[in-house]
This record gives sequence, C-alpha cells and structure tokens, in this order.
Amino acid sequence: MVSDATLIYLALATPLVGIFVLLATSRWAALRDAVVVTTAAVMFSIVLQLLPRVRDGQRPSATLLELFPGLEIAFVVEPLGMVFALLASGLWIITAVYAIGYMRGAKELNHTRFHVFFCIALFSATGIAFSANMFSLFVFYEALTLSTYPLVAHKGTETAKKGARTYLGLLLGTSVGLLLPAIIATWWLTGTLDFTPGGIMAGRVDPFVGSILLVLFMYGIGKAALMPFHRWLPAAMVAPTPVSALLHAVAVVKAGVFTVLKVSVYLFGLDYLRELVTSEFILYIAVFTLLSASLVAMQQDNLKARLAYSTVSQLSYIVAAAMLVSEFAALGGGMHIVMHAFGKITLFFCAGAIYVATKKTEISDMNGLGRRMPVTFFAFFIGALCVIGVPPMGGVWSKWHLFMGAYDSGYGLVVLALIVSTLLNIAYLIPPVVRAFLLPPPQGEQAGGVREAPLLCVLPLSLTGLGCLVLFVMAQPLAELLRPYLAVTGG
Repeated sequence: MVSDATLIYLALATPLVGIFVLLATSRWAALRDAVVVTTAAVMFSIVLQLLPRVRDGQRPSATLLELFPGLEIAFVVEPLGMVFALLASGLWIITAVYAIGYMRGAKELNHTRFHVFFCIALFSATGIAFSANMFSLFVFYEALTLSTYPLVAHKGTETAKKGARTYLGLLLGTSVGLLLPAIIATWWLTGTLDFTPGGIMAGRVDPFVGSILLVLFMYGIGKAALMPFHRWLPAAMVAPTPVSALLHAVAVVKAGVFTVLKVSVYLFGLDYLRELVTSEFILYIAVFTLLSASLVAMQQDNLKARLAYSTVSQLSYIVAAAMLVSEFAALGGGMHIVMHAFGKITLFFCAGAIYVATKKTEISDMNGLGRRMPVTFFAFFIGALCVIGVPPMGGVWSKWHLFMGAYDSGYGLVVLALIVSTLLNIAYLIPPVVRAFLLPPPQGEQAGGVREAPLLCVLPLSLTGLGCLVLFVMAQPLAELLRPYLAVTGG
C-alpha cells in the first residue's frame, strides 16, 4: 500500500513532471495535447486514492521542509482540503480538453507556454489544498498568483497586459500588505500557524487584537474578491476563456474562499469568531458585495464581464457563510465551493464556445443564437440554474444551508439579502438564454442549421452541465465528507 506521504508528494509532483514532458513534446501538437490530458488524469487518480483514507477519519500528512522549529512546509489532508483537491484536479481534466478545442478553434498562439503555466497553477492549488499551516498555504498562494499572471496576459495585447498588471498588483498588494502581516502577528501571538480544529487564538489573542487580525486576513485574502479589492477579477477577463474557467471555477477564486474557510475554522475557530466585533462587519461587507456585484452584473452587455461580476457576488456567499459563525452556514460555504465551480465553469465554457463558433461576445448580439447552438445554450441554462440555486441543480443545497445558517443565527437582514441576491441572479443569468431561444435572429442573419463549436469545446460543457445535475443527488455524500471539518467547533 502506498504511504500517505508518497501520495501527497506524487499529487504535487505530477503537474511538475508534466511540464518537462510538455516541453519535450512541444514540436508535436497532438502528442503535446495528449500529454496535457494524461497529466491531468494521472493527478486526479492520485488525489482520488487519498479520499477513502480521509473518509475513514485518517489525516494523511507529510513534512517537506522545516525552516526552523514551528515553521515548516508541511501537508495534512483534511476534509475541506480533500474536496478542494478533488475539485481542482477533476475539473482540470475537463478544462484541459476544453482548452485544446478552444485554443485551436480561436487560433490562439503559444499553446505550450499556456499549458505549462496551467500545470504550475494546478500544482499551486494542490499545495494550497493540502497545506498543514498558514505559512505553507501562503507560499503556494503566492505561487498561484505568479503562475496565473502569464495566463491572464497570454494574448500579449496592451489590453491583456493592462488587465494582467491590475490582476497581479491587487493580488500581490493585498497578500503582501495585509495577509503577510496578519500571518506574522498570528505566529508572534500564538507561537503556531498550524491549522488546528477549533482554532488557535482562543485564550491566546485578546478579542480586540483578534478583531483587527480578522479584517487583515479577510481583506488580505484578495482572491476572495471582497469589495473594494475585487477589480482584479473583471480585469482578468482579457484572458482566453480556459483561463477564465481556471480563475473562476478550478483554482484561483476557489483558493481564495477556501482560504477564508480554513482561516475562519482552523485559525480563529467559530467560537472565537463570535467574540470579535469585526466578524459582523465583514459579514455585512460580504452582503454588500454580493448585492452590489449582482447589480453591476446586470449592466454588463459583454457576457464574460457579466459572469465575472457574478463570480464576485457568489464568492461573497462563502465569505458570509464563514462570518455567520454557524456550523450549518460554514458547511454550506464548503458545499458552495463545489456547486458554484460546476455552475460557473459551465457558463464560461459556453461563453468560450459561443466566441469560437460566432466571434460574438455581447449578449445583445445573441438573439436567436440558441437555434444554431442549442447544446451550448441549453448547457448555459443548466449552469445558470445551478448558480441561481434552483432544483434539480446542486446549487440549491448549498444555498439552502446558507439560508438556514443565517436564519438560525438570527440575521434576518442577511436572509433577506440572500433572497434579493437570488432574484438578481435570475435577472442577469436568464436573459442570455431568453434572447438565444425566444427572440428572432438579426435581419439578414441565417437562423437555420446547427453550427456548434468544435466537439472538444461542446463535450466539456456538456459534462460540467451534467455535473450540475448529478450534484443535486450527490449533495448528501458531499456534506458527509465535509462535516468532520466542523466537528470540534462550537455549535
């Protein structure tokens, strides 16, 4: 039987080995593309072998490097990290296939460079998922930012470079200027940065100081896109659509909200969070973000821009889940990482397929397009329903947990805000489908005949759309896997 440490190291090493094989096969496009998909599949299969151990209550661990006593690069696979690693590695397979179809169909350049940085990004995301302490997580968090910068700037245009600079500047600025000081202060005050069930601050950090640290952590985790540090996310929409899928569903923003949950549960602890005056402040900042981002999304005619602001809104559901200091809500936040990932990656895949097939990016230009691309727009409809939280899509269960967590915690205004936000979700996600299927095409534009994007684009979006449906019936196993990460916190 393969040891826990070996599996962890193999999961981390696979995308790095894939880089060297990609570089060696870069002259042969078909072989290089096969290497991309194979690397993703191998990584997922390795991560999957850790699942039974975690489900049985084990916590696979490994220590890579000890800088000095109490500060080390180390890994522990706990339930929330297991879910994030499975999500990132599993969706990487589908995204890899989609990226091949998109890059060919859109005639993008520099395919090998693109896939190399994709590998580094997934290596970083896996390191975040398995981090045993906040120091390790910070190292991989920064690696993820740096590895995705070239992907955002991939097109090489001035617009792409400007968007990438905004992306890099905001994410590095928040992490170095806010998150790093919070980490140093936490280590100084508690003597540890280990992720510990129930938290490490109670009895060690005065609640006044803890309140300040909470603000530093929540805004320092810039990938969670709390306003006003959200601008990097819409700016990154200049990237090719597979990168948008990586940013919004597979790795980057999920790394942000994953870190929010880890910090809230394993550094602060829900009991200690209840003592902090700023937990309610961050809660209402999250509520403001989820409502205002939805209103901005409604004004966007560019489909990817609308989806970007939708992501800003949806991330704040998870931040709010942590700040409700309710086990029920925190469980819903963990579930929403998965539900939103499948819904949002489907929507971005559809946006990319529309561009590849028609070169259209504006919603106002999509009238009647559903008759030419019925599979793509039906998948868009499914993804939209999942993000909105409508049965029979998986998103209904995570949102139900959030609603009930807010209700049980006595936050009636938050319950109302979640209801309003859901209605706004409908207002900005359903119109593209209505235009595509119910409105006539522009005069002079041929309506007949199905002309979908290439199969390597259509197949992935069909699979992720199916995943939105499967999650509706698989929500209970997901909840049972996640529940132990809250087992020793206060209720």
